[in-house]
Amino acid sequence: MLEFRDIDISDRERICTALRASDFRGCEYSFANNMAWRRLAGSKIAFYKDFYLCCAFETDDGTPNFILPAGSGDYSDVIGEMRRFSSSLGKPLVISGVTEASMPMMNELFGGEFTAEADRGGSDYIYNTADLIELPGRKYHAKRNHLARFNEIGHTFSLMTENDLDDCLTFAVQNYNSRDGAESHSFIAEQFAINTFFSYFSELRLVGGVIRTDGKVAAITIGERLNSDTFCVHIEKADTSFNGIYAAINNSFARSAAAGLKYINREEDLDIEGLRRSKLSYHPAFLLTKYTLTFR
Repeated sequence: MLEFRDIDISDRERICTALRASDFRGCEYSFANNMAWRRLAGSKIAFYKDFYLCCAFETDDGTPNFILPAGSGDYSDVIGEMRRFSSSLGKPLVISGVTEASMPMMNELFGGEFTAEADRGGSDYIYNTADLIELPGRKYHAKRNHLARFNEIGHTFSLMTENDLDDCLTFAVQNYNSRDGAESHSFIAEQFAINTFFSYFSELRLVGGVIRTDGKVAAITIGERLNSDTFCVHIEKADTSFNGIYAAINNSFARSAAAGLKYINREEDLDIEGLRRSKLSYHPAFLLTKYTLTFR
C-alpha cells in the first residue's frame, strides 16, 4: 500500500530524477511548486518503484486527488496501486493535470474505465520565449507602449541574489497585507508558498528577478527551468502605482532567465477573470489543456 508523507527539501534529488524522466511541461511537475504549495490542498507525496506521486488530500468531498505520476516504469502498475489506495478509503481514483499528450496512453491502458473533464482554470499558459522577449508585431503594440512608459522611470533590473532576499520578502509581505481577503485560505497558502521560495531559494535552485526604483524593490519574480524546453514563472508581484511595471518585469525576466529555451510556462489562471484577461493579453502560443480523470 502506498505510504504518503509531507514533502521535504531532502527529497529534491529523487523527485527531480523522476520529473526529468517524464519531461512533462505542466507546472505541477516542479519540485519547488510541490514543496511551496503543499498547504493549499494538503498535498503529500509517495514513491512507488521509480515513480513519484503527489496527492492532494484536502478536497471538497474528501476524495484524494492525484497528479499523473512522473517517473519511469509501467503506468498500468502504478495507477493500479493508486486505485487500490483510493478504494481502501472508499473513494474513486481521481487524477488531475492529465494533458492531451498523456491521454492516448491513458485511453490505451484504461479506455472505458474513466470519465475525463477538461479543467480550463487549471490549464497552463505556454508562450514562445521569443515573443515575450521581442514583443513583435501589432498584437504586442500595447505591451511595447507600457514598457516604453515604464522605461521613462529611473529603475534597475537585476537577477535576484542572496543579498536581495530580505528586501524581496518584505516587499512580498507588504503586497500580501495590502490585498483584500488576505485572511482567506488561498491567500495564506500563497504567502506560505512565497516564504518557501525565499527560505529555500538556493536549495531549490530558483532564479529570480528584481526591479528597484530609487533603490527600493518595486517588482519581483521567481521561476525555474521546468523541463527540457520550458522555463516556468512561479510568482510575479509588482507595485502597480508604476505604469507598465508588469510588462517590464515580464520582459526583463524573460530576457535574463529564459533565453535559450523555447517556451515559458506562466501557469494557470484558476478561473480568475482578471488573471485570465492578463494572461491572454500576452498571446500564448497555446494553452496546455489538462483533464481530470475519475475512474469508475
